[in-house]
Amino acid sequence: MKSTAPSLLLQHLDFLKLPHLARHHLDLARLCAERNWDHVEYLRRLVEGEYTERRQRVIERRVKAARFPVLKTLDQYQWDWPKKINRLQVQHLFRLEFIPAKANVVFLGTVGVGKTHLATALGYAACQEGHSVLFADAISVINDLAAAQKRGLLKRQLRRYLAPEVLLLDEIGYLPIDQHGADLLFQVISQRYERGSLIVTTNKPFKQWASIFNNDGTIASAVLDRLLHHAETVVIEGPSFRMRDRDPSTT
Repeated sequence: MKSTAPSLLLQHLDFLKLPHLARHHLDLARLCAERNWDHVEYLRRLVEGEYTERRQRVIERRVKAARFPVLKTLDQYQWDWPKKINRLQVQHLFRLEFIPAKANVVFLGTVGVGKTHLATALGYAACQEGHSVLFADAISVINDLAAAQKRGLLKRQLRRYLAPEVLLLDEIGYLPIDQHGADLLFQVISQRYERGSLIVTTNKPFKQWASIFNNDGTIASAVLDRLLHHAETVVIEGPSFRMRDRDPSTT
């Protein structure tokens, strides 16, 4: 009579949601016999494979939830292009110590120097280390919250921007913000203060932030006070990456 043990084992592995073990336990058992591994080594290799697969699935879900427009890594950044950037400072940020400290990171520089690249790479690195991340440009956040407020759902929609461990706010300063938009953005930044990390990109020096917020110096100061209290600012100077391949005669 044929043993039901193999099929029962597969049922148990399926119930326990251990697909890697289900797929590889027989092949690894044969390899174990060939190489004279003991039972502990066999078990270690099976569990390690399951762990690796599961961790990769978690990372993929976090990256998808982060909604990065494109994936960028630190290795892809062209350090020789900017005229000014503190490479050691940036590399230190990728140790991600600012996240448990609930501190912020600001990438400040003119258009095209790689601020969004570095911010996205930092957010992607955070996903790989198990942190929840959300990418959004500042104007989209304001428009989203304004629409939610009209439907009476502002508090619920705010939670979307407060829940992640890291919120990446891209392009603060590229477009002016009216008073209502300034108030909404202030709510996001103030409610995340000392509760979760922000990664911000901006093309405006901090002394010009009043011009972003409808020339309201009071709200600009309030935003900067919370943003910069626990923050590290990376200043990048140089021409735009996107201009480097243009014909000089057209510039």
